[in-house]
Amino acid sequence: MNRSRHHAHAVRCMLAAVALGLAALTGCRSHATAGADSMAFPPPAKASLKEGVFADPADLRRFSPGMSKRQLYALLGTPHFNEGMWGVREWNYLFNFRMPQGGEYFTCQFQVRFDDKGVAQGGHWKPQSCAALVEPPTVPAAAAQPAALPREPLRLSADALFAFDSAALSATGRQAVDGVVGQVQRASQVQHVDVVGYSDRIGTPAYNLDLSRRRADAVRSALVEGGVDPTAIRADGRGDAEPLVQCAQRSHAQLIACLAPNRRVQISGRARMD
Repeated sequence: MNRSRHHAHAVRCMLAAVALGLAALTGCRSHATAGADSMAFPPPAKASLKEGVFADPADLRRFSPGMSKRQLYALLGTPHFNEGMWGVREWNYLFNFRMPQGGEYFTCQFQVRFDDKGVAQGGHWKPQSCAALVEPPTVPAAAAQPAALPREPLRLSADALFAFDSAALSATGRQAVDGVVGQVQRASQVQHVDVVGYSDRIGTPAYNLDLSRRRADAVRSALVEGGVDPTAIRADGRGDAEPLVQCAQRSHAQLIACLAPNRRVQISGRARMD
């Protein structure tokens, strides 16, 4: 096989490889890629611009049904088969596309069909595999990441986590803690995580301090069970310190209800010092 025959054979093989690759992408569809190879297209030899033009895929993506002939003319230029502006029901183009490597290129036919008012009804390709060339680049979907801990502490209501005067997490309390595990796990990669329990002022200070610590420990244990690094998380209790509300109700039941915001467990992140 001489050099010219070898070159021609190589080009034919490259074109065949591209055709196979395009055929594998025919599942990709868009509003500008309807149609099939069996539709009636004019012979390329009859084109007024037989060499075709090199198309910008971004321009082709902007085509959509509903465009007028004037809009299409401004977007894609004059049709390539001596077709007029008025009365005709289809425009045909020859578009060239570079091959991934080398200076070779291949040509696709693109046909736009209009209704009797000159409004584009759809675009069609020959071969249909050319439609994949104008599909937007596929961007891999980013894996969903849990939100990091906000700057303000996460406040979990103790009444939602525990029964009154208890440090055992309830079923709903465990669900509430599970809901923030993802946030804490992400924060613990770069931060220390503090879990701090608070009580209301009902009872003795010593009892309230102990209860707040046991509640913080219970939440910490649940976070560790959920996968949070135990070395990154610290638990503490502060009793009735730092109240969020002040209440003066005489009724015991009303006082308990009013002081509810003070009964809480806060989760926050702090920068590592090591």
